Amino acid sequence: MNDEEDNPVASGLIALVAVAVVVGLLAGIAALAGTRLLGIGGSDGSSGGGPENGQSLYLPDPVRTTDSGGPLVTLVPSPSATTSEPDDYFTESPVETETAKEPAISLSVGSSSVADNEELMLSGTYAGGEGAVLDIFYNVNKAGWEEFPLDTNVSGGIFQTYVQTYKTGAIQWRVKDSSTGKISNVVTVRHGQ
Repeated sequence: MNDEEDNPVASGLIALVAVAVVVGLLAGIAALAGTRLLGIGGSDGSSGGGPENGQSLYLPDPVRTTDSGGPLVTLVPSPSATTSEPDDYFTESPVETETAKEPAISLSVGSSSVADNEELMLSGTYAGGEGAVLDIFYNVNKAGWEEFPLDTNVSGGIFQTYVQTYKTGAIQWRVKDSSTGKISNVVTVRHGQ
């Protein structure tokens, strides 16, 4: 008798390994042919990889960009909040008068009206004001400006804080950088009632 007939498990194992090798070789050849057909990998002797060389994928060379100096995020004031020009209470710096149409500090609110004792989000941008501490001011029913007992810090050209007051009516809000004298636009929010 033959050894192969005596051990059918070994014969089956050898046949299984032979089939796996053949299938692996065929899969490798198919993958190689597929990459050449699709133009992936390998070098065809051409210089550069731009679309002018028939390449389907093109990654341009990196180019250094310049910093515009402005904020990367621009917050748009709420359309329902009203804005007005600053009054005589604040003195404007010479830089402020040159750009009176667009204040250096842009203030916006999270809502045009809040319930009594509800928090209101004040946020905005301050180009060139990195690290500045902004004082918050409010004017209740046009009775006169008062400083709110809270400050907000500028980080990355933006600022954000929440304020809460028990006072009701039309309250105007704005912020001021006391170190430079720059002030924001005024936003009006209805509190309570």
